[in-house]
Amino acid sequence: MRLLGAMALIGLVCSVHAGARNASSPDAYLAGYLIIPFSGRADSRYGAGFSMYVAAWTLLDHYPGHQFQTGLPGTWMFAQQTGEPIKDAYSDVEGGLGWWRDTRFPTTTPKFIMGGVAPNFTKIANGPAHGWGTWEEPRGLYGVAQLSPWLLFPIDGLNIKQGMRGELVGYGYLSLPLCDPKPTTKGQNIPTGGECWTLFLNTRNFKGPVAFFLPPFWSESSVEDTRLVGKLLDNQPAEPNRAVQMETQYIPCRVAEDSRGVMYARIAPTRFPRAANGDSILVHRDSVYDRSALWDAVAAWFAGGPAASGSIAESGTHVRTFTGKGYATWEIRIAGKDGKETKAPLDWSAFATPFAPDPATYGYQWHAPPVQSKGRLVTLPEYYRLENPGDEKRVRWTPVAPDAVPAETGLRTIVWKTPVEDPQEPYTTPDDPTSCWKKPGPAAGPFKAKLGDGSVVTYYWYRFADQPAMLNAGMTDAERERVQDRVEKLHREWTRNRQYLPPPTVGTLADLDPAQIVVPPKGLEIGYVPIATRQELPAR
Repeated sequence: MRLLGAMALIGLVCSVHAGARNASSPDAYLAGYLIIPFSGRADSRYGAGFSMYVAAWTLLDHYPGHQFQTGLPGTWMFAQQTGEPIKDAYSDVEGGLGWWRDTRFPTTTPKFIMGGVAPNFTKIANGPAHGWGTWEEPRGLYGVAQLSPWLLFPIDGLNIKQGMRGELVGYGYLSLPLCDPKPTTKGQNIPTGGECWTLFLNTRNFKGPVAFFLPPFWSESSVEDTRLVGKLLDNQPAEPNRAVQMETQYIPCRVAEDSRGVMYARIAPTRFPRAANGDSILVHRDSVYDRSALWDAVAAWFAGGPAASGSIAESGTHVRTFTGKGYATWEIRIAGKDGKETKAPLDWSAFATPFAPDPATYGYQWHAPPVQSKGRLVTLPEYYRLENPGDEKRVRWTPVAPDAVPAETGLRTIVWKTPVEDPQEPYTTPDDPTSCWKKPGPAAGPFKAKLGDGSVVTYYWYRFADQPAMLNAGMTDAERERVQDRVEKLHREWTRNRQYLPPPTVGTLADLDPAQIVVPPKGLEIGYVPIATRQELPAR
């Protein structure tokens, strides 16, 4: 941490009159992590996937503009490493609930993206037709295949029903034997594994598998860097001992000094969910699985055995234990004219205590005051004073009452507003009649869905094996037909209201935006999936 002295801050903010700044000013912001530790380690055999329940809520009551980026509690799923670790090959699945700078149709309610990261961020896959690059040079846009025939995955990310206040979204990734391993990748003698990491959801109005990362999304990096052959998530089990944290990159903040040179700060009203007893439950039942939990039964089914139920077997499940001893690294950061930042920590312990009400649950107990409670949310303290500015080890922003902040700072006159921004461009997909989007093309459509984020999604029904992602997965027609046959088995047996992930034992489940729940057209109930081709704001 850089030494944050009063003189260093004065040079940055002596001219700040907070009331004259709008909510998108980049002068200061709040960022950091909430660290959520576990006790013990899971055995490496639990590498067939994970699931967890995470609270969904409106962190800020006003959307602060497209510089806002923060996740709700989430995780990073890496491939298990064997032998000598490979340097400079960061690759994982790190999606979840949150807000991102490239979200085009944001709301105060979080969205969900899948967040697949190819080595060193060379490609990103966030969902069907959502990733990095352009359609001329895709870098993850074809990385995810739609699997469910009952849930539309918007290009901008899955919408949670607007107004959630701490309800739980159950999600996780389990590997399914949908695609067979291949000895080649992009025509080279480099193998592609058969691990199909499949997103499962458990919400009140939708349960089951949604979409999966196509194995070539990972293995194609091995063509360029042969050190990676067999080392990525197409081939390796997942590391069960994952970090769980809440990563915050930007919450608006203003700083000012009084006539005595004392520094004060105000953060935008920041909320956390509140249960009936006043506590917050953030994460519940972080579970990891071995092959017997699901994979083995599905593989036997696809080989001609009895149909697998899709329910996770308890015997193949390990529930990780929370310690309740987490901590925070939130800090106020102030940008200087030279592009450098000064920063000091927020005294999180002054208003919150982490705890584990049971071994499978993690949350916070709040100190009131300074935390304020209203309904199903608590509001963190807004005002802070810089204490011990000349002491690198003890400097921190400590919460103070609003009336303790001198009026001359202007901080009390701030009105937090959503900034006026230009309308976002629509998401589009190729309309060339010779493209994979048109040839062989959809079986039905177009259809439209009006979402809670205000956008309209245009979608079509494609035969599963003919969806654009499958056509770009480097498979032969025969290989795609084998996957088609397996998917049709799933569609017949695994309906959206069966129990798949182990249910929570605390709290209540959140809802997805009901506009995303769809019904296949008559005759297309089995083997067809909805694919979004356009998402835009409606014409005014």
